[in-house]
Amino acid sequence: MQAWLCENPVGVDALTWKELPTPEPGAGEVLIEIQAASLNFPDLLIVQNKYQMKPPLPFVPGSEYAGVVRAVGEGVTHLQVGQSVACLSGTGGFGTHTLAPAALCMPLPPGFPPVDAAAFIMIYATSQHALVDRAQLKAGETVLVLGAAGGVGTAAIQLAKAAGARVIAAASSDDKCALCRQLGADETINYSVHTPQTTLRDEIKRLTGGKGPDVIYDPVGGDFAEPAFRSIAWRGRYLVVGFASGPIPSLPLNLSLLKGASIVGVFWGDFAKREPKANAQMMQTLATMYMKGQIKPVIDQTLPMKDLPKAYAIMGSRSVKGKLVLVN
Repeated sequence: MQAWLCENPVGVDALTWKELPTPEPGAGEVLIEIQAASLNFPDLLIVQNKYQMKPPLPFVPGSEYAGVVRAVGEGVTHLQVGQSVACLSGTGGFGTHTLAPAALCMPLPPGFPPVDAAAFIMIYATSQHALVDRAQLKAGETVLVLGAAGGVGTAAIQLAKAAGARVIAAASSDDKCALCRQLGADETINYSVHTPQTTLRDEIKRLTGGKGPDVIYDPVGGDFAEPAFRSIAWRGRYLVVGFASGPIPSLPLNLSLLKGASIVGVFWGDFAKREPKANAQMMQTLATMYMKGQIKPVIDQTLPMKDLPKAYAIMGSRSVKGKLVLVN
């Protein structure tokens, strides 16, 4: 097998494409021949030693991938050799093969393409857990999605619309706002025009008739958090999804008191571990929605697996709409 190896987590430039022994699966594991792997923000942090999970060195990055089971370890009964699966295991995806815990593999229904499958779990599981489980989103409510043209943002638009919500999508360019409208957003905010320091709050207020959004989905953090939270509706729910802009914001807690609003943490990874039955049921729901055509990952572009450094550079340029996917 071949893979991108991180022997020193000082950044993307330290990754090397190497030939490695193809491993044998142990108890509870499967060997997957990787067809496609998507690039997620944690994949950048992990090779910079900035992610909360710090795998032992050396490791192969690539948190999310899809492929075919080529061998099964002892005790694995729900997966068979030749079966197509998607997996989000945190590492191992940027190569031709990997070992994965069988419990983390999502069996794919026939007709689920590997490129879509590799871009599916993280964004839809995070967004469904956030909107439906944590925010208890109801039909007719208004959702403001920040970073709406990114991976989790595009998923959040689709899932919020499927739940019957009105969606305001905030993104950084006219092109990205146009994509959000194609995905079903009712209104958009270009926050390179309505910046957090100027008119972002005014535009949110205008688009909600002064009421504010019932739910704010925030994977961005930084300067966007406080003006967005100051705009929230009475009994609103502010979903803390991530900090793609870099800085972790500090919110004045009196705002929560004044608005009767909740600050709600979203950590899908721990939900999946702590509540595996609920997560499995949710993933089945999402797979069914995909097969019915209700949701579909936005793929910005696909690149050969050997072009991983180029993919990282594209992600760093903030120009990506949806997901980047690497293919073997």
